[in-house]
Amino acid sequence: MKLYDFGPAANSKRVRIFLAEKGVTIPIVELNVRDGAQFKEPFTTMNPFHCVPFLELNDGTVIAESVSICRYLEELHPEPSLFGIDAADRAKIDMWNRRIELDGFMPALHAVRNTVPAFKGRVVPGTRTDLEQLPTMVTRGKEMLDILLARLEPQLGANTFIAGANISIADI
Repeated sequence: MKLYDFGPAANSKRVRIFLAEKGVTIPIVELNVRDGAQFKEPFTTMNPFHCVPFLELNDGTVIAESVSICRYLEELHPEPSLFGIDAADRAKIDMWNRRIELDGFMPALHAVRNTVPAFKGRVVPGTRTDLEQLPTMVTRGKEMLDILLARLEPQLGANTFIAGANISIADI
């Protein structure tokens, strides 16, 4: 099994933190996405969405998407549980994880990709396009992130971690 990632990428960091919390070590292949390594073979065949991270299993199966990789690793290494210990716990963690991804990470991603010059021509992850960077996406992304942070404040005030007493995938 090998993890293909790019250290500075947020989703790559998420998987690396997950691995550290689990105390699991796997071989890592660093792809320089700034130089377009993900668009070259064999990587484009392995992962046609051209995003990092992705996990190659020993049988050649490729799992992309950070949460899917973490779910797979959770199945192999169930302790400590970072996805929940029972149905209610798993549902609560999944709920908060989705809220943070959809209402926080995605707006932040679009804000960054529409303002940072290095993302010109790459406003959509895993692509090289002629889509223009849009300043309105930056403003809207910041506004949406502010809404999420206001909603998180009382949750974090009442809990040690986002979904309760223990660290979970929602915190990473």
